[in-house]
Amino acid sequence: MSSQQERKAGAGPLAGVRVVELASVIMAPYAAQQLGDLGADVIKVEPPAGDMTRQFPPLRNPGMGAGALNLNRNKRSVAIDLKTPRGRDALLALLATADVFITNVRPHALARLRLGYDEAAAVNRGLVYVNAQGFRSDSELGNHAAYDDIVQAASGLVWLNEQVSGEPYYVPTVLADKVCGLVIAQSVLAALHHRDATGAGQHVEVPMADTMLAFNLVEHLAATTFDPPQGPIGYPRALSSQRKASRTADGWMCILPYSDRNWRDFFGFVGRPELADDPRFRTLGDRAHHADELYGLAREFTERHTSAEWQRFCDSVSIPAAPVLSLTEAATNAYAREGGLLQRAEHPTEGGYHLIGQPVRFSRTPAGLHRHCPRLGQHTAEVLAEIGFRPAS
Repeated sequence: MSSQQERKAGAGPLAGVRVVELASVIMAPYAAQQLGDLGADVIKVEPPAGDMTRQFPPLRNPGMGAGALNLNRNKRSVAIDLKTPRGRDALLALLATADVFITNVRPHALARLRLGYDEAAAVNRGLVYVNAQGFRSDSELGNHAAYDDIVQAASGLVWLNEQVSGEPYYVPTVLADKVCGLVIAQSVLAALHHRDATGAGQHVEVPMADTMLAFNLVEHLAATTFDPPQGPIGYPRALSSQRKASRTADGWMCILPYSDRNWRDFFGFVGRPELADDPRFRTLGDRAHHADELYGLAREFTERHTSAEWQRFCDSVSIPAAPVLSLTEAATNAYAREGGLLQRAEHPTEGGYHLIGQPVRFSRTPAGLHRHCPRLGQHTAEVLAEIGFRPAS
């Protein structure tokens, strides 16, 4: 990796790795952002109109929307038209110098552009080629359009919400996009490890529906783990309609006694120690089967004390507990400030903005900001010159 080792985008653990991103919206750009935070040289290839995320409001200037400022940090932007022969040639020339290619372009569109794995591998045997889309490429749904909401529905997540709330709600965050983005980054690292050991790249596919179904089944396969099943699918504790924050004398808290000792301490604190020996609540299995009754009963007791009193008690006996914070409070409280989880930064053209901190800490190779979000095509000439590809006059 001698040539790659010379390409130092940052001081993180992936310094020297070049990633080419051909992607839009959140999932794959989020994956590439993670790699960029870790020091990789991420080159974002965009169409002449740019990634649509650039236009999402709010924004101060065209093409520099709020979401793009963090999703596209630690990247260089190259604007080329892949529908032209010269644009395709430029991308292949770039892939010849890359370690990783990440795209969420659907398989039929990649085939139409003649930019599938075989074409990329022909110019770079060691390339880790990652494509991620809604469904497996070899399935009947392989070329279906999909966004986060669609994948939440297809993976059972909307159904899980309906079991608890009675309404088929979406989770109020783009959970599928972000979980799959993290899986993409994890998969890239695994494939790079294999490449370093063997010299061979490979094709990696991350289907969103499959990834989220596997994610949801971790706890919810439950009794259907066994053949024949020993009960319905779904983890009872997580599906309890009473599993929610508790009102205290002056606010709301999440209080989660879990172990036998936790529940004995909890019931003792509220003056009902006998409930610890109630057959419904005696063991972890008993409590799981009677989650609605247990949580409903526990929530009847919490209004007797203030949030501060509950926090002191829970901390004293190691019962997990926390006040319910708004997203603004969570992002700006002392814990977040001390951890640098939301920092003020100064963009060269957009002025002051808030940078989402990198939560993972490396003792020797810290991750962080190496480049602010680029303007569309800001680095086209620079990058093409690096690879010896002359742009059209």
